Amino acid sequence: MDSQRGTVFETDDGRVAIRFIRLLPHPPEKVWQAITDPTQLSVWFPAVVDLSRPAGADLFFGVTTEQHRRYGMADDPTAAPNGRMLRNEPCSVLEYEWSGEILTWQITGTAEGSRLVFTNVLTDPESAGPASAGWQAGLEVIEAQLNNTPITWNPLDRAEHLTTNPTP
Repeated sequence: MDSQRGTVFETDDGRVAIRFIRLLPHPPEKVWQAITDPTQLSVWFPAVVDLSRPAGADLFFGVTTEQHRRYGMADDPTAAPNGRMLRNEPCSVLEYEWSGEILTWQITGTAEGSRLVFTNVLTDPESAGPASAGWQAGLEVIEAQLNNTPITWNPLDRAEHLTTNPTP
């Protein structure tokens, strides 16, 4: 089983990837909603994006309100696509490209609920540490949402804490 921070590995084509595995006591349909519903995404995902698009569709990953407030980031005023939907198979596989990185969410039903495997193939191997911390923080929010636990923390603050404190 992967650690909470994920497992870093080299892909067949020599790129660096991070993989997270979570066993969740929820049906695949509920997990799918947690990773695709715009309202739920707005709490934890590091961009504003419509993930309901079919395979082959262009995607635009926009800046969140919190990123704008915290870091002064701004959207591309032309909203030029910066990603593409690769696979969209509801309740089982969601895969998309975002600025050269590949993000794959695989959900498998289990007797206890679901097995979620999330893999992020990175464009910059040096970003594995911060990316791992960010995705861990996001997955913590997903688990809280699934469990109906109030989210009393900011995932960006949590990711920054995990980046500066890499041991659990």
